[in-house]
Amino acid sequence: MTVHTPIDQTNAKSVLVDLTKCIGCGSCVVACKMYNKNEWVDHRSPATGEKALLADENWTVVQTHRVADEKGGEAWRYVKRQCLHCKEPACVSSCFATAFKKTDSGPIAYYPNLCVGCRYCMLACPFSIPKFQWENPLPMLTKCSMCADRLANGDAPACVTVCPTNVMEFGRYEDMLAEAKKRLADSGDKYVQHIYGEDEAGGTLWLYISDKPFESLGFKMNVPKRSLPSHTKDYMKNTPIVGGIWLAILGCLYFFTKRRSAVKKKEETESPPK
Repeated sequence: MTVHTPIDQTNAKSVLVDLTKCIGCGSCVVACKMYNKNEWVDHRSPATGEKALLADENWTVVQTHRVADEKGGEAWRYVKRQCLHCKEPACVSSCFATAFKKTDSGPIAYYPNLCVGCRYCMLACPFSIPKFQWENPLPMLTKCSMCADRLANGDAPACVTVCPTNVMEFGRYEDMLAEAKKRLADSGDKYVQHIYGEDEAGGTLWLYISDKPFESLGFKMNVPKRSLPSHTKDYMKNTPIVGGIWLAILGCLYFFTKRRSAVKKKEETESPPK
């Protein structure tokens, strides 16, 4: 596990997702696949509908959920899912090969040339986002990169640009969080008074607001509020010291063992034959 060093989030980019506006058209899914040149894997994991799942080729999906309405009937809600891009990502902290890195603009980028396929990131992620290419003879990890290269040029992620109903709004993190709070405050009882991603796992760059409880829409509600890397950074900062001590101990043992072998060999050589 690498030592966690938070970067300045002042200019981090963010996406606010208003689930009350989503009609489930799947335009964001198509844009994601086209931009990242990902194939459709509906035979394994559909990218839209009630059975939509994130997969090695599905970096963005739109899930359909049936929820109860105010009159006791049934309503449909659509949820766009992708990597939430944590402010203090566990995948980055757990990757000793540094294949996952936090960029200055906020997204978590993946560098396959550095990946050793250990899959520690899959175990560390509180949202179960990274996926492994099980059917690839040379497998790697995959996930949404939030179109980090587009953000570096000042452009919004591909999925945001094609949404016909303006479900997603892109901008600075502080501005998107303020906008989310404003909508909740001004809406009366339209929205659930919870911004998903404000506190989960220490905060994420993708923020969600909804008129239905998040637990009814498949969101993980048992995610700790404190970021996972913050639990280990106080211990991990001592890793170089502990490593140095162990090297010293092993060095002494090696020297002692080698010295003892040399003395024994000398005694055997100098002792008179019987």
